[in-house]
Amino acid sequence: MDRETLPPHVLLFPLPLQGPVNSTFKLAELLCLAGLHITVLLTEDIHSRLLRNANTQSRFDRYPGFQLKTIPDGLPENHSRSGDKFMELFDSLKSKTKSLFKEMLTYGAGGLSSETRRPVSFIIADGILGFTCDVAQELGIPIVYIRTISPCCLWVFFCLPKLIEAGELPFAGDDLDTLIKSIPGTENFLRRRDLPDFCRLGDLSHENIQLYKTESQENARAYGLILNTFEELDELVLSHMRTVCPNLYTIGPLHAHLKTKLSKETTSNPASSSSSSLWKEDMSCLTWLDSQPSRSVIYVSFGSIATLTKEQLMEFWHGLVNSGIKFLWVIRPDSIAGKGWENQIPAELLEGTKQRGYIVSWAPQEKVLEHAAIGGFWTHNGWNSTLESIYAGVPMICWPYFIDQLVNSRFVSEVWKLGLDMKDTCDRAVVEKMVRELMEVRKEEFLKRADEMAKLARRCLCEGEGGSSLSNLDRLIRDIHSMSE
Repeated sequence: MDRETLPPHVLLFPLPLQGPVNSTFKLAELLCLAGLHITVLLTEDIHSRLLRNANTQSRFDRYPGFQLKTIPDGLPENHSRSGDKFMELFDSLKSKTKSLFKEMLTYGAGGLSSETRRPVSFIIADGILGFTCDVAQELGIPIVYIRTISPCCLWVFFCLPKLIEAGELPFAGDDLDTLIKSIPGTENFLRRRDLPDFCRLGDLSHENIQLYKTESQENARAYGLILNTFEELDELVLSHMRTVCPNLYTIGPLHAHLKTKLSKETTSNPASSSSSSLWKEDMSCLTWLDSQPSRSVIYVSFGSIATLTKEQLMEFWHGLVNSGIKFLWVIRPDSIAGKGWENQIPAELLEGTKQRGYIVSWAPQEKVLEHAAIGGFWTHNGWNSTLESIYAGVPMICWPYFIDQLVNSRFVSEVWKLGLDMKDTCDRAVVEKMVRELMEVRKEEFLKRADEMAKLARRCLCEGEGGSSLSNLDRLIRDIHSMSE
């Protein structure tokens, strides 16, 4: 076959963390369904974890145009690559992986192209990996960035130079409830405590400030920006973002978009779409949920990175048990700092959990949130988790851990009115009160609002109803074709 008649060859390079990898694989499958040739480039560490815990390769076997390739991240094998160590990952990718990336694209190292596959003609890379744009522009390959954090936090990043110029960063004084005035669209509700955690450090030279304050210039370098959201959800900030990055592809919620496309494929089984989980999912929790009454269980998960102290764990556990509400709780093996906490659990907590709770090390989250027994989600507000909760119509209690999660939780409570923000709090009495408020006192109010938002999320994926995410994906695919020529 003449290689010029082959489909465009798109290389996707996600940030090597659970959330971005999961979202990028969903986009990859959507592009496979459109008939494009796709290479997903993973760091060796992420690839080995996927091989252990997910069915990623078999899931993509039905797409002959798909391939997985790996690249070193430059860190030692025993490096944690998460939590407070994630900045070291960024630094290593920039200093050590960039040259390998260029070599791979220049010489087709590792089989990027072949007789049945064109050389890479289009790149979609995480927007924080700026070196990918350097290489793409040097080689004349069109590039679009994907951002898997929330648009509301990305807009905060875009405005960091304004905050510094206006003297709102660093903070003067310790009043975290002072409103921030230099972020257009959020002046009436966004407080100091709702900014990303590194804004509290009072040090403009801090590596995170230096990394994120260039976001507006960096993201504007690419031809466009793919966002995992839908127009109706983030309309407050999207109009402002377009003044910096005019070409936005809002194609979310990605997990639901993929599910919708697969359901229309007569030859496919929608169940073949699974999360690209870096942990082994415990499916027994679904059986436990089957035996619970409708909307009676609160699901508790703080994502793939957050770590708790033993003291925080005990406060949360006491609050959950004391609330009297049934709960399903994900406690990752690496999520509690220190050793030996398993042997220090008070008898009343073990008994309360036996009566009303179920604990797993990792859960199939999309399936859990869609289960009829789930009435609330106590979340760290990672963007994937927040979107999955919105699409499933599940109200939230928000306990953000870092970066975009602090902004997301404020939007959940104050803009979208979908739950309660518990940031900066770790007290069993507050936990008990908020769980009861979400699951009993204001249950109907929150469920009604969550159902309204879920309907908007479904509408953006509907043909014939002006589905914004559907039309934006079609536009992205057209642009890939035209720029790949």
